[in-house]
Amino acid sequence: MKFTKMHGLGNDYVYVNAFDESLPDDLPALATAISDRHRGVGSDGLILILPPDNPDDAHLKMRMFNADGSEAEMCGNGIRCLAKYAVDHKLTDQNPIRVETGAGTLSIQHESNGDGKLTLATVNMGAPILTPSEIPVDLGPDHADLTQIVNHPIDNLFSFPGDAAWFLHAGLDFNMTAVSMGNPHVIIYCQNVNEVPLEQVGPYLETHKVFPARINVHFVQIHSPDEVTMRTWERGSGITQACGTGACAVCVAGVITEK
Repeated sequence: MKFTKMHGLGNDYVYVNAFDESLPDDLPALATAISDRHRGVGSDGLILILPPDNPDDAHLKMRMFNADGSEAEMCGNGIRCLAKYAVDHKLTDQNPIRVETGAGTLSIQHESNGDGKLTLATVNMGAPILTPSEIPVDLGPDHADLTQIVNHPIDNLFSFPGDAAWFLHAGLDFNMTAVSMGNPHVIIYCQNVNEVPLEQVGPYLETHKVFPARINVHFVQIHSPDEVTMRTWERGSGITQACGTGACAVCVAGVITEK
């Protein structure tokens, strides 16, 4: 099987052109094997470039599998790289490119250089989802009337693993905001993201019972009204260097919390 490895801001994926390549039946197993950084190619996951189910509405289809084999709805950095592959390999000459994903059909505007190689891809991510049941977030019957999870207290909700001294060192804000960009995200602010033991806290939050579909976790440090640093634990992949849908969710959180 031929593959291509690409990254967006260090968020790296293995791509397979399913127009040309035959795929095995067990795609989760393929994703797990190929993503292994010691015994496989090594990546944050596997992305398949496929013919669309509805050619009248889309030009391509994307399926994305995390490093643990679970299938995700969407990937912001992943779909930008998919657009580059599609243009550079002449899978489509359309602009914008419409791509079917698990989060719906998304539109990608792109620019190319004189050799026809894509140099810029801009994805219309669509409107964020803030309704708890649609993210999904389940805080139980006592909070069934909530229409959004914005600056919601977490001090009585989570029992973080490890030494609690990091709360002080990180300057943790004991509130969370939840956003879906077609896939679920939780944002927690702090004063120093480097002091967050993400390798412990990330998997704890990802699999917590209040997040029925698991969740992407972002700790965010604000530098100014137009600059933040985010550290990410991606659902199914662990710590990653970037997350496109996560960056969008962090921007949404910043607006609705008036940060």
